[in-house]
Amino acid sequence: MQQVSTRKRIWGWWFFDWASQPYQTLLVTFVFSPFFAAAAADYFMSQGLADEAAKAQAQTVWSLCLTVTGLIIGFGAPFLGALADITGRRLPWIMMFSLMYLIGAGGLWYMDPGGSNLWWMLISFGFGFIGAEFALIFVNAQLPTLASREDVGDVSGSGFAFGYLGGVIALFIMLLLFVEQSSGKTLIGLSPALGLDAAAKEGTRAVGPFTAAWFAVFMVPYFLWVKDQAATGRKASLGKAWQMVVKLVASLRHRLSLAAYLGSAMFYRDALNGLYGFGGVYAKLVLGWEITQIGIFGIVAAFAATVFSWLGGKADRRLGPKPVIITSVLVLAFVCLIIVSMSRSQIFGFALAEGSTLPDRVFFGCGILIGGFGGILQAASRSLMVRHTSPADATESFGLYGLSGRATAFLAPALIGLATTVTGSARLGITPVIGLFLIGLVLLFWVQGEGDQE
Repeated sequence: MQQVSTRKRIWGWWFFDWASQPYQTLLVTFVFSPFFAAAAADYFMSQGLADEAAKAQAQTVWSLCLTVTGLIIGFGAPFLGALADITGRRLPWIMMFSLMYLIGAGGLWYMDPGGSNLWWMLISFGFGFIGAEFALIFVNAQLPTLASREDVGDVSGSGFAFGYLGGVIALFIMLLLFVEQSSGKTLIGLSPALGLDAAAKEGTRAVGPFTAAWFAVFMVPYFLWVKDQAATGRKASLGKAWQMVVKLVASLRHRLSLAAYLGSAMFYRDALNGLYGFGGVYAKLVLGWEITQIGIFGIVAAFAATVFSWLGGKADRRLGPKPVIITSVLVLAFVCLIIVSMSRSQIFGFALAEGSTLPDRVFFGCGILIGGFGGILQAASRSLMVRHTSPADATESFGLYGLSGRATAFLAPALIGLATTVTGSARLGITPVIGLFLIGLVLLFWVQGEGDQE
């Protein structure tokens, strides 16, 4: 009976990934972000900016949104984790942040294709994104109680695989039934479902309510099968949370492996978030893809992430998470080098014939590697964090892990925004991501593969 209960709990935990992944897949990367980039670029051109300058300004504004939300998430995460560990309750926090997810995603229905309400679009997106990321911190903190040390990598990888599969299906539904092409028809030649007006881009705007509805439905198994541990009976306060966070941060000077790992993750996860946040924008602004084409790219990338994350979990169980992380970082840094060295007219300085489709094919290949090894990197990263964590302070520790992933979350968007502004090129603006991956790789040298917990 206990085995059945444990299995259900793991499946319930996996359903959070399934339910929440569309925020990343549909909104951060493949539908909303390129839609926003196109709307913002058109708006800035209508204000008198030249074509390339308008595209660069659109990417800069998007980077500002990711910078601000990243700072809020990063510096709020460890304190929220400490508050939860004091009381022993996590589900009330998850419920509250789930509500933020629903409100933020649903609000994107009101975005204007003409760009008249750019700030509303960013505020609504950011509100939901903060909710999604805070909820993830509390859900990640439940991982140490789900499986043994040997199996935690497998459980983590399978969870990411299941989540990415949900993202693939959600994106597939959006492309087939809702997102309109320039012809006003969806990918399979239909008018947008539910009588939505293609001229007003209502099919694409439906991505927000669709993401919210998906989350609401598929969070049901999570709330049914994943329960809180017993409450501690202690009262939480910001003062106590502050003391716990300060004590935990101070202890890092005695834990070289954990300190080095948090530093490493801070840089390579920031670089990965930069790739996710600007991949669709790059495809729209540099390669000139339609959102439906970006969506197909997203399906390929998310399906690759599904398969690779599952395989990565098996590799984690066999080899440990550290070699898996190193391999993933190297591959992703190489992919970034390809992306910044390619435009519609050349690759690595070699001129292409006019109308060449080689950049499209190369970027599709890059999408497979970004999706695949990005999924592996995320799954192996939380597996390695578990090896540096005790169940008693898991939420606080994963709050610190959240801080490491978000304390410099402004860095990738800010550096991309700066590089874009300086070069006047959305393509060259991606260059700083390579350096962030390499810094993270160097810091892994001091990390113990099996953690520093007894």
